Amino acid sequence: MPIIQVPNHRSIACGPCKAMASLTRVIRVFLTRFTIALFREFSESTLPPMRLLLAVGPAALERPGCDAYSPVRHRETTHEMTIMSLSAGRFLRLAAACAAVFLLAGCGLFGPSEEPYVERPPEELYNTGLAYMQDQEYSKAAKAFDEVDRQHPYSPWATQAQLMSAFAYYLQDKYDDALIALGRFIDLHPGNKSAAYAYYLKAICYYEQIVDVGRDQKNTQQAFDALNDVVTRFPNTDYARDAALKLDLARDHLAGKDMEVGRFYLDRKQYLAAINRFRRVIEEYQTTTHVPEALERLTECYLAIGVKDEAQNAAAVLGYNYPGSDWYQDSYNLLTSADLQPMKKEGSWLSAVF
Repeated sequence: MPIIQVPNHRSIACGPCKAMASLTRVIRVFLTRFTIALFREFSESTLPPMRLLLAVGPAALERPGCDAYSPVRHRETTHEMTIMSLSAGRFLRLAAACAAVFLLAGCGLFGPSEEPYVERPPEELYNTGLAYMQDQEYSKAAKAFDEVDRQHPYSPWATQAQLMSAFAYYLQDKYDDALIALGRFIDLHPGNKSAAYAYYLKAICYYEQIVDVGRDQKNTQQAFDALNDVVTRFPNTDYARDAALKLDLARDHLAGKDMEVGRFYLDRKQYLAAINRFRRVIEEYQTTTHVPEALERLTECYLAIGVKDEAQNAAAVLGYNYPGSDWYQDSYNLLTSADLQPMKKEGSWLSAVF
C-alpha cells in the first residue's frame, strides 16, 4: 500500500477526557480529606485522654479498698485490659483501611490516566506506524496501527493496519497479542487477498513457541494444525510450500513426544501403555524418523507379554521397510533369543498400516 504524506493536523483533545481528569482530581482530594477527618475523629473517641499521676509508687496504682495483691483487683484489671485490647484492635484495623484508601487516592485512584484522544486522518496514522517500523520501534508502530483501527474502523486503511499491527507484535515476540490481532483479521476479512499471509503468520507464531519433547507439546499441536490449515486452504502459494516443510518438523516433534512417553512406560514394565504410544507413532506419524525405533520397541513389548505373533510381525515389517537399520538388528536378536524368526502374520493391525 503506498505511503501517503499528508500535512499535520492540529491535535484536538476531546471534552470528556478533560472532564474525567478533573473528576479524578476532585475525588482524590475528597478521599484524602475524608480519611484525615475519619482518622482524627476515631482516635479522639477511642483513645482516652492522658492524665498525669499525682502520686508515685504502688499505692497510687491501687483501686480504693483493694490492696495491690487482691484477687478482685486482678479480675477488674484483666477486664479493663480486654476492653482496651479490643478497642486497640478495631482502631488498628480501621487505621490500616484508612491508610490503604489514602495510598490509593495519592497514587492514582483509577490508575494511570490515558492519553487524550486526538483525531487524526487514517493515512497519517498508518504512515506514522510505517515510520516506526522502519526505525524498528515496533511497540510504537503497533500502537499507531491499532489507532487506525480504533479511530477509523471502516476505512480501507484499517484492514491493512490490523495485519501490520499483528506483524509488529510478532517482531516483538508478543505472540499472544499477534494471535489475537490475526484472529480478528481472519474473522473480519476471510476473503481478503492477504488472508493467506494472515494464516501463515498465525502458524509461525505457534511454530516459534515449540519446545523440546520433554515438555508439554500444546504449542506443537497448535502449530501442526495451523500449518496444515495453510497447506489445505492455499495449496499453490509460497506460504503453503514453506508450511509443508515446517509441518514435517512439527509432526516429527509430536512423534518424538510419544516415543519419550512410551520409553518411560517401557522402563517401568508397563507394557500395554507403552504399546499404545508406539502404535500411535506408527499409525499417525508413519513418515517420521521415529518409526524404526517404534517397531523395535513393539517387538520388545509383545515378547514381554507373550504375544509372539505380533512380535514376529513387527520385526518382519521392520526388516522389510528398514533392512539396514540397527533397530532391525536389535529386534532380530530379540526374536532369535526366544527361538523365533521375523514373520508377517495376516490379520495383524500392522498389516493394515503397511
